[in-house]
Amino acid sequence: MILAIVADVLQLVVFPLVVEGAMSPADDILDLSVAGVLAYLLGWHWEFLPSFLAKLMPGVDLVPCWTLAVANVYRKSKRIAVATEANRE
Repeated sequence: MILAIVADVLQLVVFPLVVEGAMSPADDILDLSVAGVLAYLLGWHWEFLPSFLAKLMPGVDLVPCWTLAVANVYRKSKRIAVATEANRE
């Protein structure tokens, strides 16, 4: 979750001040890196694909997509864990 928040803050606050904004190669490299690291840490989830594609479109970059995707993955994994625990009982 911290990685997603840091990536979104960088893209919303820092990168527009020092690079070309949404059309920046640094922004694209950050998105590729974050997608790879999140897939490595959390496994592949379909929530990451729309977030990755949305971050590549100018203007949509203003939405914290990585944070929302990780929160959604966490919410779903928590729900699955509760259901699994209930089935064991």
